[in-house]
Amino acid sequence: MTELRARSLDGIPEVRPGDDLAAIIARSAGPGAFAADEVVAVAHTIVSKAEGAVIRLADVVPGDRALDLASKQGKDPRLVQVVLDESAELLRAERGILISRTRHGLVCANAGVDISNAGTPDTAVLLPRDPDASARALRAGLRELGAGGPAVLITDTFGRAWRLGQSDVAVGVAGLAALDDWRGRGDAEGNELHATVIAVADAAAAAADLARSKDSREPVVAISGLGRFVSEEDGPGARALIRPLDEDLFR
Repeated sequence: MTELRARSLDGIPEVRPGDDLAAIIARSAGPGAFAADEVVAVAHTIVSKAEGAVIRLADVVPGDRALDLASKQGKDPRLVQVVLDESAELLRAERGILISRTRHGLVCANAGVDISNAGTPDTAVLLPRDPDASARALRAGLRELGAGGPAVLITDTFGRAWRLGQSDVAVGVAGLAALDDWRGRGDAEGNELHATVIAVADAAAAAADLARSKDSREPVVAISGLGRFVSEEDGPGARALIRPLDEDLFR
C-alpha cells in the first residue's frame, strides 16, 4: 500500500522582494528539514514576491484596449492592462473573465495575475518569469542550506474547463516527474493502455492545496509518499505539461 501525506508549514512570514526564500522555508521546516524523496509545494505568490514579480497598480497607465475591456467587463482598467502585458494572447473576454495564454504557454484566467494575498493594497502579483528556473533555484538553495534535496513545485490556482471550482496545478517543477506515461503498459487486467498519462505534478499540487486553506498563510506544503517520482536530476520541469498548440482542439 502506498501512503501519501501532506503537511503545511507554519511560521512563514510575509515575503518581500529580495528575501531568501530557501532560507525562510528551511527555518520554518526546522531541524532535519526535508527528506530527499519529499516534494515541497510552494504557492507562486511568495516566489513571485521574493523575485520582485509584483507591480503597483498606481504605476500602471491603461491603454485604449485596457480601458475598453475594463468598461465592458467591469474591471479595474489598470489591472486589465497588467493582464494584457502578461498575456501572449487574449483568448476570451466574457462575463467579467479574461482568459489568456501566458508567455509560459499557460491558459488561465487573468494571465495568472493575482491581487489576493499580495501583501500590500493595490498591488498585483505576477507569475514568476521562469517558474521552472525558480523551482530549480529553490531546490538548490535548500540543498546548500542542508535542508535536504526535495523536489520542488511552484503552484498556482487554476479553474478547469467544464467543471466548477478551482484546483492548484504545477507551473514550475524541479526534481519530480511531471508526467507518468502509462501508454503501452497494461492495466490491472492486462489490457494495453493507449491514452493514459498521469499528471503527477498537477495531482501533487492539488493535494498540497488541500493541506492548507486560502486564509491560513501557509504557502508551503511538504508531501511525502511520492519518492518513486522524485529524481536527483531537476528534469524538464512543468514545461512538459504544456499541450502543444497544434494539439489544441479548441482553437
